Amino acid sequence: MLVLDSNTISYYFRGDPAVVPQIQALRPAELGVPAIVEYELRYGLQRLPPETSAPRLAALEQLLRPMQMLPFDSECAAIAARLRADLQASGTPIGPHDTLIAATALRHQGTLVTRNMREFARVPGLQWVNWHEAG
Repeated sequence: MLVLDSNTISYYFRGDPAVVPQIQALRPAELGVPAIVEYELRYGLQRLPPETSAPRLAALEQLLRPMQMLPFDSECAAIAARLRADLQASGTPIGPHDTLIAATALRHQGTLVTRNMREFARVPGLQWVNWHEAG
């Protein structure tokens, strides 16, 4: 399963030529979206004026509807806590939301699709891909 990071979905809505064809070539069932990613996207849109946010929220809901929504459950919490403690101890922490997203991808044994390698490359065992550097 490919697990979409917030920036990947944002680039999709911007019509990014490195992202749009990749998402369109996959079946929605092959794509997972962590609940934390949905939160980040919804929060960003909620900060816009209602006349701008409403159609964008509707478009987001339409895109996400057929995809696998990945909840942040107890197993994710255990993985995230261990990950944060380990990264903190090694002096290489990542952001709190990124920790939760990484834990969700690890829990579901997915490959995270992100452009944020600076953070996610520090996560041991996390498989990730950057479509902006692909092929």
